[in-house]
Amino acid sequence: MVADIHKGLISTSRLSARGALPTCLLAASLGVLLTAFVAPAPALDSTHATAKAQSQPLTMFKDPRAALRAGLESYHAGDSATSVAALRYAAEGGEPLAQWKLGRMYAEGDGVVRDDAKAYDYFSQIVDHYADDEPDPRERSMAASAFVAVGVYLRDGVPGAKIKPDLDRAFDLFRYAATYFGAADAQYNLARMYLEGAGVKKNLRQGVNWLELAARKGHPQAQAMLGRMMFTGEASGEPDRARGLMYLTLARDAASGASRDQWIVESHAEALNAASEADRRTAGAMLEGYLRERN
Repeated sequence: MVADIHKGLISTSRLSARGALPTCLLAASLGVLLTAFVAPAPALDSTHATAKAQSQPLTMFKDPRAALRAGLESYHAGDSATSVAALRYAAEGGEPLAQWKLGRMYAEGDGVVRDDAKAYDYFSQIVDHYADDEPDPRERSMAASAFVAVGVYLRDGVPGAKIKPDLDRAFDLFRYAATYFGAADAQYNLARMYLEGAGVKKNLRQGVNWLELAARKGHPQAQAMLGRMMFTGEASGEPDRARGLMYLTLARDAASGASRDQWIVESHAEALNAASEADRRTAGAMLEGYLRERN
């Protein structure tokens, strides 16, 4: 990789972006869930009654946790209609994982029509639940992602979903998830609020500190923003071009390739073109040391 930087050609290999919400929680949670069962529909004599039974399947679940298992299994089988029905049963029974999964589905239009109002409602249920209760270690990442999701909705607002911006509340949610859960995505969003003076008094030092915490955890957007600020000198008043290029390189390699990450690619290209050969050489050595320490 050092040789690539010497040549000004940075690897375009893709690493998994930290910003993605943790789908591994689904598999981890399945091991402790009970098996769902479906009660057989009674035999009916009339054609009308049979048609009615087929249009209204009598699905029964032992408890919300069994419904959660059935919902996740149906989701992975591609049966979104059955999945949503089971997950709703589980969510109404207080299963946070079902609330989180439904929130993600509605936020992304995954198997359902996108509905930010419903996504916001399900994520908010998780926030309310964990405002007082300590999450299971396996649920911490899920809970943190819900705090961040609600924070983003309140920071930006969604007029179509009747979600009004509330910067103070968004700041509190990001700060809680950043400190209590140590979530990199929350730390990145908190840094942005400090840097932009949104919901809090503008504070460059605090913003850079939170960016560094997220960047060290491999958050691509935080790495790119921090790297750009270091390269230009905005972070500390003096340019640190080599370290800035190192962070931009890490971000460029981890970028998802989605249009929302195009600014990372462009920021890296601009810095690389402006960097001297000495900057690139030093950045390569720093990158090597960074990766060795992280591994």
